[in-house]
Amino acid sequence: MCGLAGVTALGWATSPHFRCASLLVAPKFVGKEGRVYVLSYALAAIYDAGGTAPEPALRVPGPVANVRHNLDEVIRSVGCVTELQVNQSHQLWQVSTAPLHALMEDMVRSGRTLDAETQNISRAFVGLNEEVASEAGYDLRQGRRAAPPPALSTQKLYEMKTKLRCKYVIDLAMQRCRDWFNTKHQACMEHVVVPLISHLLCLPMKFKFLCHVVKVMHAWCWEKIPVEGNFGKMYDMVNRSVNNLSQDFSAQLVFQEEHRDMLLGANASREQLVEEVTSHVRQHSARLGRAVSFFRLLLSCTVLLVFFSAFSYTKHYVQDISFDNLYITTYFRQIDARRRKQDKRTLLPLRRAEVSAVIFPCRVAMQPLELQNMVVELLQCIPPLLLLLLTWGLDRVLFTMLSIIRQHSFVQYSFRSSHHLEVQVMGTSLMARLLRSTIGALNTSSYVELESSNFACLPQPRGMTTQDYVASCLPLGLLALLCLAQGYTYRLRRVIAAFYFPKGTSLLEWCCRRWPPLRRFLRRYCVVCGEPETPRCRLCPAPACGAVYCGPCWRDVGGACLACTAGDRGLSEESSEEHMAYAA
Repeated sequence: MCGLAGVTALGWATSPHFRCASLLVAPKFVGKEGRVYVLSYALAAIYDAGGTAPEPALRVPGPVANVRHNLDEVIRSVGCVTELQVNQSHQLWQVSTAPLHALMEDMVRSGRTLDAETQNISRAFVGLNEEVASEAGYDLRQGRRAAPPPALSTQKLYEMKTKLRCKYVIDLAMQRCRDWFNTKHQACMEHVVVPLISHLLCLPMKFKFLCHVVKVMHAWCWEKIPVEGNFGKMYDMVNRSVNNLSQDFSAQLVFQEEHRDMLLGANASREQLVEEVTSHVRQHSARLGRAVSFFRLLLSCTVLLVFFSAFSYTKHYVQDISFDNLYITTYFRQIDARRRKQDKRTLLPLRRAEVSAVIFPCRVAMQPLELQNMVVELLQCIPPLLLLLLTWGLDRVLFTMLSIIRQHSFVQYSFRSSHHLEVQVMGTSLMARLLRSTIGALNTSSYVELESSNFACLPQPRGMTTQDYVASCLPLGLLALLCLAQGYTYRLRRVIAAFYFPKGTSLLEWCCRRWPPLRRFLRRYCVVCGEPETPRCRLCPAPACGAVYCGPCWRDVGGACLACTAGDRGLSEESSEEHMAYAA
């Protein structure tokens, strides 16, 4: 900014071209270059009316941005409805399969309970097995002598072992009885020391034959053994049942979950599907936003065209005498009045056919040439106007459709389910307990109530307010207003240039007039025929003019400078003056 201020100050101090071009920037903003700059804001307003606002709270949505927002709402609503349907289907499936799932889990738990019961039974039956298979309780030598062949049944084997145990007990009792008599006889002999008396008194301790009286019990052991007749058969059946119960029964619940593609050829979950769609839309929105930002930045640079156009106008006005020479100015009227006094042919008043080709700058009304240019510029405003109307229509149609969908698409879901199953097994036996442990798993009951709605999935469209419409069409209205004011601002361009350059003097000529010694360094040309200056060329005698004429042209003009003298110098002067175009 400091450098720009310094260059501007230097230009204003040293160059009339710079001063003229600086002032021409203002009318140029109303011209074609300024309209290009305003057109960038009009297009930006169609996309986003508040796109240049620094804070998001101050941003006003344009029709294109509002359409994009509503399309995002459509995508969000569709994705939400899809996810809602999938979730509801999943919940319904869970509700419908929950009783079966609970039944299978109960059966697994019952299987573990039954397995524990069978293990308890097996452990309890171990004692009976050991008792039946045990060889304790009788003389093994007698057992080997009296052991029956192994082909006998369990009943016969157990009866034989029981008889041998009974006989073994009786024999053991007889032996203990004899041992007792022997012990008592020895104790008696130790207490009575008189030899004869001791034998008499201790004689009853010799009656060991009394111990053999219990042999009569041998017959009872072999004939009256207390063993049930079906013990062996029952033992074999129970033994096989226990073994089979612990070996054959097992319960195991295996779940196999199979994932299927939601769409044919697309292996993605609902979350991935929604995320991919949302990401795809966000990418396109980001690309569109970057493109619009770049386009807005590019159009914002059109402000430089205004400055370049102002300098270009100044350059052409100084160098080309016929440039923008369409105005009937005061200088033009002065020349025509002077010619009228000299009884020469004048151009004013103009004929009707000539009026349409020139402009009278003092008239307030638009003139034909200006009206023609204004109509052309207004026609160029039609495409952005049609674009604005099209975006308004699309936004309004989309907003109306989404509003109707939101008002008439509310759905509330209500799901209730209940069941009760009970199987009763009576009794207290082992089989009853086993059945209660297995079939009792069928006793299930449930009650489910689900309430849901699609309120969260309904679209929430955003409509444009009056402020939004005004903000989006305001730049376009300004563009049309610039087209209407173009004719008057173009008149102002010529006034500013004529103020700084009354006769179209170039910068070098202005410097040479201001400092005459500089003329020797300037390569000049004849003002009539354009031939380069030679030593035989003539200079205008006026010190402030310095116009150059070659010899033939100086004779043709009658020795009078056309640039600073308007006298009557004969036919040649009149002819030259009639064909000269005057610049303001």
